[in-house]
Amino acid sequence: MATVSRPRSSAVAALGGLTHDALVVLGDWAIFAGRTLAWMMRRPSRGTLLPVFYSVGVHSVTVVMITGTFIGMVLAVQSYGQFHQLGMATRLGSIINMSVVRELGPVLAATMLAGRIGSAMAAELATMRITEQVDALETMGVNPIHYLVVPRFVACGLLIPLLTILADFMGVMGGALISIKVYQIEAHHYWTHAQEFVGLWDLFSGLAKSMFFGAAIALISCHRGFNTRAGAQGVGRAATEAFVVSFIAILALDFFLALFMNSLYDRIWPVGGTRLF
Repeated sequence: MATVSRPRSSAVAALGGLTHDALVVLGDWAIFAGRTLAWMMRRPSRGTLLPVFYSVGVHSVTVVMITGTFIGMVLAVQSYGQFHQLGMATRLGSIINMSVVRELGPVLAATMLAGRIGSAMAAELATMRITEQVDALETMGVNPIHYLVVPRFVACGLLIPLLTILADFMGVMGGALISIKVYQIEAHHYWTHAQEFVGLWDLFSGLAKSMFFGAAIALISCHRGFNTRAGAQGVGRAATEAFVVSFIAILALDFFLALFMNSLYDRIWPVGGTRLF
């Protein structure tokens, strides 16, 4: 019996150790996020904001445009066969635009930006940590969170929704290009049905999600960079963890925000009620 209980006890101990470590990391991240929000009360200088805005916004335009375009094109290719068999090919625009604006545009754009922006932030801050540049800022009386984290948090929270609008637009155009030019769907009916099913609420819900995605990417990536291990391997691991954890957070946030948005929609416009927009 003792030989049987030992593996079980070791497995329980290992599971308990993993749970403890996860809770410690989560608690440390929560404290880090709280400090970042507290330092948001003090406006950062333009010298720290503008370079981050340029890196997050301008450098991401091309990637977001390509991603959004192929999202719409792939949706059109995959959906046309089923809609055509049902004689509903002209309604293809409604499902494409709804999927892009509400879900795929925000989620896939945030995922691409987590890989491009989040990993870069984590690697940059991790390098600054192991080269003692963060300690040098503290020595000079500059708070590292206010100087390094707050500008990145503001940039991701404000610019990722704008980049999501660009991804949505390119996705809608990509879907329309394939549907109208390749599958020869009548443009008037395509856009008419799309307009009937997609409203401002759909656009608002997608942008609200993207704002939370951007905040999560910034906080997770900066936290991983600040808590890196020494050496080049630690920098690479911080960048990898930033992307993986950000991706998981995006999916989890998308699920819970979708539930909240649907519940909020039902409260504002109950069944049989009048929809304002």
